[in-house]
Amino acid sequence: MEEKKKMVITISRQYGSGGGEIGKKLAEELGINCYDKNILRMNSYESGIKESFFHLADERAGNKLLYKIVNSLTPEISTPSFGSDLVSADNLFRFQSTVIRRLAAEESCVIIGRCADYLLEGMEGLVRVFLYADIEARVRRIAAKDLYDSKDVKKNIKRVDKERRDYYRYYTGRDWQTIENYDLMLNTAKLGEEGTLRVLKHYIAQL
Repeated sequence: MEEKKKMVITISRQYGSGGGEIGKKLAEELGINCYDKNILRMNSYESGIKESFFHLADERAGNKLLYKIVNSLTPEISTPSFGSDLVSADNLFRFQSTVIRRLAAEESCVIIGRCADYLLEGMEGLVRVFLYADIEARVRRIAAKDLYDSKDVKKNIKRVDKERRDYYRYYTGRDWQTIENYDLMLNTAKLGEEGTLRVLKHYIAQL
């Protein structure tokens, strides 16, 4: 019997596109693990740093964003430091990067956000997905979660998208929504959650 090929699916997503939920369901249907915010607990366990620090820095750019963008610099993604910069955003990202690379090396999995597509670039079996949706559909999805006053939903969608865009630019030097960064870009508002899952599974089956 042919051994099942290892595959790591990274999902970048606009806020409100359903990327987190779709990624989790995809992982369940493929019988593999999905890593999203649970990565933060693993980061904390491996580093000894309180999990709350990772939550504060999660998918947000470091302090010197403008300087780095203007000078086309990206932070060095090297071995994490246990020195004076232990809880700096850049060092927390290094811990997270180490965890993401280890997970991808060990098992087939789905990884949500956190620049995983960039960190794992060139890895065999990598599938890089970007999920987006029309703003009206995203407003409906986020409004249904009752996280914000109805008048503030669209403003917060734009805020989170900007945070994700800046975070991606800060750590990769790339544009978050550029097609060359991905193997597949899908509009979840057009396909629906189940339709998006079907397309993803069909695409994966061809590889």
